[in-house]
Amino acid sequence: MIVEQLYTKCLAEAAYYIESKGEAVVIDPMRETQQYIDIAKNNGATIKYIFETHFHADFVSGHLDLAKKSGASIVYGPTAKTGFDAIIAEDNQEFKIGDVILKVIHTPGHTLESTTYMLIDENGKETAIFTGDTLFLGDVGRPDLAVKSDLTREDLAGMLFDSLRTRIMPLSDEITIYPGHGAGSSCGKNMSSETVGSLGEQKQSNYALRADMTKDEFIKELTSDILPPPQYFPKNAMMNKMGYSSFDDVLSQGNNGLSIDEFNEAVKEGALILDVRTQADFIKGFIPNSLFIGLNGTFAMWVGALIEDINQKIVLIVPEGNEEEAVTRLSRVGYDNSVGYLKGGVEAYTANGGKLNTITSISADEFAETASTCNILDVRKPGEFVSEHIVDAPNYPLDFLNDHLSELDKSKTYHVHCAGGYRSVIAISLMMQNGFNKLVDIAGGYGAIKNTSIEKTNYVCPSTLK
Repeated sequence: MIVEQLYTKCLAEAAYYIESKGEAVVIDPMRETQQYIDIAKNNGATIKYIFETHFHADFVSGHLDLAKKSGASIVYGPTAKTGFDAIIAEDNQEFKIGDVILKVIHTPGHTLESTTYMLIDENGKETAIFTGDTLFLGDVGRPDLAVKSDLTREDLAGMLFDSLRTRIMPLSDEITIYPGHGAGSSCGKNMSSETVGSLGEQKQSNYALRADMTKDEFIKELTSDILPPPQYFPKNAMMNKMGYSSFDDVLSQGNNGLSIDEFNEAVKEGALILDVRTQADFIKGFIPNSLFIGLNGTFAMWVGALIEDINQKIVLIVPEGNEEEAVTRLSRVGYDNSVGYLKGGVEAYTANGGKLNTITSISADEFAETASTCNILDVRKPGEFVSEHIVDAPNYPLDFLNDHLSELDKSKTYHVHCAGGYRSVIAISLMMQNGFNKLVDIAGGYGAIKNTSIEKTNYVCPSTLK
């Protein structure tokens, strides 16, 4: 028996490949599916089933493409309704793969169809659970992402409490947990950076599995201080439910070099210029009206949070050799309308007479000299901000900056910082798109600021902020 976790750091997402006696399954595949096909081919195995734990909100699954290429059947848990052929499993139904079994355990709460899959080994022993977004290491799934549900988040939280207490917690402490996500995902609040653990460990350390927790306490804990989901979440969930374009077609369209004339025409017709280079390169010079989201950071999640129209046509400014990667990572969150990249990048643009914009960036030490008289924008997440920040600095989280630009004054100069310098450059590019021109980036972000004499609030450990 083979159990392999395939982890995608950009989305903090875990897919799984399980194989026994020449038969294999994939659980929660990513959009690009060739990796699973290659593993099976190299092992001389056939992919028999594709199991989905739920209708994912934070990425577009590869279930449709993988089914078409492998001939495997798609399996969802009870109550799921799809726009394509799929097996809608019954609770406790068993699927045989070689000498092992995957058993369906319906665990609604994160969503109505959320399902945990139990792995039973060759000897009939219950060995592992693949929990999707029902149970993470250190946390559980948020209860406000159900697609077109009439239920409240409190209703779903109550369902999740029952699912955990009646279906998961009675299992053996020795059971291995394979969750759908790790730290960095927006599907929970307090996820561990570990991606494999035991149920016994979680019963001891996970707040949501506290033995003496009441249902009312659980609901209150799970629904308090929960940020609104990123705007792309329901759109991805609907794509997973109803279907989407072939990844091969998306890649063919997007991985297409454009001449300067073709590039200019695409922009004229409404295409968004998305610059995916490093923030250092972007600061030095970029095509006017470009949005910066660098491939060197959590690219896909910021694309999904900030580009409101999932059908937006996109032209890329991308380092040579990273074109396919950029299109692939866009597709993971459903942005399938990249129409190509500018051949030669900003150099081609300037060679054709185009003028570049730049960003003023200063060190934290330079900032410290005048900080007391500056208009400061802290674009970190609320939890980061509350933990420690510059005294009297306002917090405008990047996730929702679009919604608050009208509160800012274009005539003022703003000094912008995040934690390390990636998000601040994204924020500045977004603000410049919206007519703000007096912007200064603080290089190194709060990580550098905290080492200066600037007056800061007392540090509070994030783990105590619930």
